[in-house]
Amino acid sequence: MNVIQFQDVTLDFPVKGGAPTYLKEQVTGRFRKDGRRSRFRALDKVNLDVERGEILGIVGPNGAGKSTILRLIAGIYRPDAGTIRTRGRCVLLAGIGTGFQSHLSGRENIKLNGSILGLTDYEVTERMEDIIAFSELGDHIEQPIRTYSMGMKARLGFAVAAHLEPEVLLIDEVMAVGDAAFRRKCQARIREMVGGETTVVIVSHNMNTVSSFCDRALCIHQGAVVAGPGPVEDAIAMYEGLLAEEE
Repeated sequence: MNVIQFQDVTLDFPVKGGAPTYLKEQVTGRFRKDGRRSRFRALDKVNLDVERGEILGIVGPNGAGKSTILRLIAGIYRPDAGTIRTRGRCVLLAGIGTGFQSHLSGRENIKLNGSILGLTDYEVTERMEDIIAFSELGDHIEQPIRTYSMGMKARLGFAVAAHLEPEVLLIDEVMAVGDAAFRRKCQARIREMVGGETTVVIVSHNMNTVSSFCDRALCIHQGAVVAGPGPVEDAIAMYEGLLAEEE
């Protein structure tokens, strides 16, 4: 069963100042005039399907549109054209400490994130100790988030997302943060979630992570899918070829 489906999804962003700032983007035509305003073509007729319990990797150069796809899946952005269908609750892990309130403690942020996702107080409380144990934060869980290091925020963010049991988990480079032991722990937890039919979409520049962890992958370049979704090695080969062209 498809949990995520894109059909000819296109998204434009308005551009302040009215003109492209990079020669490459002028040449490739990713900027368009809409009346008096310029618009940047972030995604152009993207098609993809992701099945329940699948791990999909998304690769591509900086600015290609990878994170934009995750935000469309999460419902943060709406497409200008095309259709998006998702099934179940989505949790997006993007950036260090995203979604946390810096003046609240780690424990209070766990409660807040749970309520935002529609969980009852009982459901959050039931998961609380497991989340704290997984994060390995110990007594720091009672301290304000503003006192946390980047690694501590990443630990807590992943622990919360992984224990609130989303149907779709979206990860934007977060697994690149933290020590190797914790990254292995995160990967093992994701495998458990996939076994329970959670669908995972990962954006990463780490090809070792993508090749060893993902079932399929796609490569996106200048807002368009240029390989996949399909075999992981095909998407990686395309990505590495694009990087070679830029050198």
